[in-house]
Amino acid sequence: MNPGPAVAKTAYSEPKPTIRVMVVDDSAVIRGLISSMLEHDPQIKVVASCANGLAAVQMVQKADPDVVILDIEMPVMDGITALPRILASRPGTSIIVASTLSQRNAEISLQALAMGAADYVPKPTASRIGSNDEFRRELLDKVRHFGNRAHARKVTTKPAVTGQAIAHPPVFHSQSATPIALRRPGALKPHILAIGSSTGGPQALNTLLKDIPPSINVPIVITQHMPPTFTSILAQHVAKASGWPCHEIADGETIAAGTIYVAPGNYHVSFERKGILCVARLNQDPPENFCRPAADVMLRGLAAVYGPRVLTVILTGMGADGLKGGRDIVGAGGTVVAQDEATSVVWGMPGAVATAGLCSAVLPLADLSRYIVNAFVGGIQ
Repeated sequence: MNPGPAVAKTAYSEPKPTIRVMVVDDSAVIRGLISSMLEHDPQIKVVASCANGLAAVQMVQKADPDVVILDIEMPVMDGITALPRILASRPGTSIIVASTLSQRNAEISLQALAMGAADYVPKPTASRIGSNDEFRRELLDKVRHFGNRAHARKVTTKPAVTGQAIAHPPVFHSQSATPIALRRPGALKPHILAIGSSTGGPQALNTLLKDIPPSINVPIVITQHMPPTFTSILAQHVAKASGWPCHEIADGETIAAGTIYVAPGNYHVSFERKGILCVARLNQDPPENFCRPAADVMLRGLAAVYGPRVLTVILTGMGADGLKGGRDIVGAGGTVVAQDEATSVVWGMPGAVATAGLCSAVLPLADLSRYIVNAFVGGIQ
């Protein structure tokens, strides 16, 4: 008997859950443009649109959003006043602050992160927002991430993870149960600390650096994914939290012990050797990993100048920036460590270096400072 033509089997996958978003901005034009950008993605649904913070506070329970896009400067009630009220009314909602690139708004955006905002996006002017592909990409990426994470929390409860530092190469298990082999650290005592971070980074940096005393007397160089203006405000916050002198690095500046340097927004920072000195070089080469500054550029330059004397820490952040640069550090004989998954806002950047087998330690944020101090005071064991 002829069984008839074969029928191809197609794999079935569960549809992704809808991400519910509330957009809060006093401009009807901007609310419309942001809503249109978001709903171009079939997974995203704008469930509420509000003209001020008070309306958002009153609407949030009924709208039940996973993510709120929150403007800062609005009449009736501004975003910074509305933020804690939204979180109190609907705990677990991810709030992404959208603000223009002014110094005042940069300061307020960092304040919002300290108050519980999940992240921020720099908002272009009304005349440019509709055609700004970078803003569209960043907004969609962050809404997808926080929206999907909210749904994942509803269906799974992941066990806590205790990080490990290396003595004899063990295996670290991430929350997703992926085994991660740790490598031995570099053989030589480091002379410089390099830190890469992105989403969740500003708060992580303050937590990390407040427990690293200036007495270790080494230079620290930070690449945090941030736009111009924001990085200068970040440097002020880091200086206040850590007690170290901290500023945006300048082109041609000599790297000195006892100072923290922050890569300025919209500039990559690299390094070159001049005699016995290390000099910073800024450039506006194309973005890497959609980022400028990029941690990969910083790490590549440090590996070339300091060789095995670099200790690199990759903190919370979206994407995989730091992966290629981490390979350069390890290839030169240096050491890479990462923040663990349980304490990261986003385990993208640290997860990339960890799962690639580049790390000598994968630790909770609270334990990283002790590891760093031991590395510079007594050498990495």
